[in-house]
Amino acid sequence: MEKTGSQPQQSKPRLSQTEAFARIRLLRSPNVGPVTYRQVLARFGSAEAALEQLPNVQLRGNKTFRPAAAERIDREIESVRKAGAQYLFHDQPDYPELLGELESAPPILTCRGRLELASQPCVAIVGARNASAAATRLARDFSQALADAGFTVVSGLARGIDGAAHDGAFPRTIGVIASGIDIAYPPQHTDLQERIAADCLLIAEQPPGTEPRGRHFPSRNRIIAGLASGTLVVEAAPKSGTLITARLAGEAGREVMAIPGSPLDTRSHGCNQLIRDGAVLVSSPEEVAELLQTFTGAPRSTYRVAEDMTRFDYAELSKLQWGEGLAAGDEGEAITRLLTTAPIGVDELIRQSGADPAAVHMTLLELELGGEVERGDGGMVRLT
Repeated sequence: MEKTGSQPQQSKPRLSQTEAFARIRLLRSPNVGPVTYRQVLARFGSAEAALEQLPNVQLRGNKTFRPAAAERIDREIESVRKAGAQYLFHDQPDYPELLGELESAPPILTCRGRLELASQPCVAIVGARNASAAATRLARDFSQALADAGFTVVSGLARGIDGAAHDGAFPRTIGVIASGIDIAYPPQHTDLQERIAADCLLIAEQPPGTEPRGRHFPSRNRIIAGLASGTLVVEAAPKSGTLITARLAGEAGREVMAIPGSPLDTRSHGCNQLIRDGAVLVSSPEEVAELLQTFTGAPRSTYRVAEDMTRFDYAELSKLQWGEGLAAGDEGEAITRLLTTAPIGVDELIRQSGADPAAVHMTLLELELGGEVERGDGGMVRLT
């Protein structure tokens, strides 16, 4: 079996308590998302150094960086302890390798349960909240068969298909939630969430105490898709959150699979649309297992044709000083003028500006820390 799950990682040094605290504080600071977090670490070498130096840096627009209050982080850490959870950092040995391949992988997660489940071959099973009885049964049967075949089933603890997938795979299942690790959502899955936390694995990206908001669910969906080598959609309406998970799986270069349904049922239209657009049609758990057991990183599905882009090495940022390399030829201003409130890809900014990639990323980093730019899915950026 190739690349169906994380392989044993090389030994990595454990974080000191002071660096771990600084990383949490950095990520909770205003305007710092997963990509910016990695850029800052690449630029300064550590979160401790970044928090020491960033407040003294004059950002574009004469703005300054204000880190999250240390007292707030003290309270968060205490809440994590009270919930019986632990932190998982992006460069530590237990962090799931497949998830870490995402450019937007969460730098810090909070977890309860058996971390080893995320390092085993994973399949995501997602679908409609208002699922039909037949689709709910299918999700339960598929997940049970796939768990018996050695796969960990990942889903989002939502009503309908998600809940059925967790039930069928128990105890080989991972629940990814859009709230803090100490918040149960939806309320009717409180017992299921606690069972998963106690006997399986529960994962949250948001700080403890965070109630689920609409913007948190796409973020949760990227974790579901990122943990697995393939995502199976059992039933979904068009323009549903389920299709966001499928799209994110395709963008990550993972297998996208769907079970076809009746054209007379709107809850099947999303699956049929996925198949029409290139997802692999599957009708049995054995077909899913065969696809994933032979997965080598080149999916059979053509649901998304990714651009052939070379990933930017954020270590290049360490070669630049703040403002250095940007003023020459007004590169920084040229990059800024290309930005609008409409999203644009960073690679397109590099092409249109003609600037060095490191200079473009440094400009975006300064603008984002100053709250003038925000990032979206697929490496898109726009003015706030």
